[in-house]
Amino acid sequence: MQSTRCSFLRRRDVLQIGVLSSLGLALPGFGGTTSAKTLKSITPLKSCILLWLDGGPSHLETWDLKPQAPTEVRGPFRSIRTKVPGIEICEHLRATAQLADKFAILRSVTSPLGEHGLANHYLLTGYEPSPSLVYPSYGAVIAKMNPHVEALPPYVAIPNAGSAGAGFLSGNMKPFSTQGDPAQPGFRVNNLEPFSVDAERLVRRRAYLKQLEEAQAKLENSNVPAEGDFDRAFRLMTSPEAKAAFELEQEPDVVRQRYGPQTFGQSCLLARRLVERGVPFVTVNYSGWDTHADLVLQLESGYSGAMPGVGLLPTFDLGFSALLRDLAERNLLDQTLLIVMGEFGRTPKLNAQGGRDHWPRVFSVVMAGGGIRGGQVIGSSDRHGESPMEQPITPRDLAFSIYKLLGLDPSSELITPAGRPVPLNQGGQWIKGLT
Repeated sequence: MQSTRCSFLRRRDVLQIGVLSSLGLALPGFGGTTSAKTLKSITPLKSCILLWLDGGPSHLETWDLKPQAPTEVRGPFRSIRTKVPGIEICEHLRATAQLADKFAILRSVTSPLGEHGLANHYLLTGYEPSPSLVYPSYGAVIAKMNPHVEALPPYVAIPNAGSAGAGFLSGNMKPFSTQGDPAQPGFRVNNLEPFSVDAERLVRRRAYLKQLEEAQAKLENSNVPAEGDFDRAFRLMTSPEAKAAFELEQEPDVVRQRYGPQTFGQSCLLARRLVERGVPFVTVNYSGWDTHADLVLQLESGYSGAMPGVGLLPTFDLGFSALLRDLAERNLLDQTLLIVMGEFGRTPKLNAQGGRDHWPRVFSVVMAGGGIRGGQVIGSSDRHGESPMEQPITPRDLAFSIYKLLGLDPSSELITPAGRPVPLNQGGQWIKGLT
């Protein structure tokens, strides 16, 4: 979510923006600098990958099937046993079912917001939307609180961040969006090359910008920021190791095939490559889950209905299971928090179009790695998947727990451009049983 409010720019900021444009640098996600105060916090020791299922995945067709409910409630799919006795999930998540000992299912998440934009904001920030302030998403907060000085950006979105923006933090906390389709041959991230500018000229222009900053700072009697947009862009474009992180062709064919040929699976593989190289937060945005009609077609067989494995569920199953297994085999799972969620669930009864509508009253979230105790279900919904029955979990609780798992104090404060202190989390509580 990006704020549309105008912000005051100092004369040096205007000059910097103009110079960046003149240098032929157009890196997506690198905006102006932010004046928010640098805060003391516990340095995060883990990375986070958020698999965002945009549109609102049906809990009744994924993690919380109701096989004993009436036909119009239980839907078209069967539940199957998992590796963990007593835990069952959808029949189209067979590979995932074999890894149930590695993740926890939160079946009692609840929210009052059933409109996509409002619900996105709440789930991605832990704050209900406000007309006066756009709150930053998890990735932006991690980018702000984590002293990340590597060439790779601290917050990467594949292919884009959707609603998971920087909010009032703006500036360097904006996600770096890869754009493009990682499943296509020759995939390249946009604007990683200093087009029409060779390395020598780029170094000269960097020196020129430094001189300009120093001169302008003297005029304004202020200090030059130690880390600016140009510095980040320069490091990324001139670092072969950083650029290589995005080159999926370096992966063996057998690994790429394990993730599946679709965009989501290859995006998950790219996310693994990034956290493996120290990126603190990666979002994979997987859209299409707004299944108001033809639920079976969209979830099981895909829009074409021709190729098996192109529906939302089989595609997710391949990508998620491969990512989870890969992180575990590479000893990255303990240091990487993996989250699967969307903005809400779907209605307990199928509608006349063979789909389900928005339903925020209860839905499911899956979490793994990063200290999460796998092989368990936390909370429950009632017999029709209509309301929480045990241990209701709010998006505030989810945010509180995510920040704690990533080594941040939820009571730490960020400072808005107007100088207002805002805690990372307000009103949330630790989700009992997570670790």
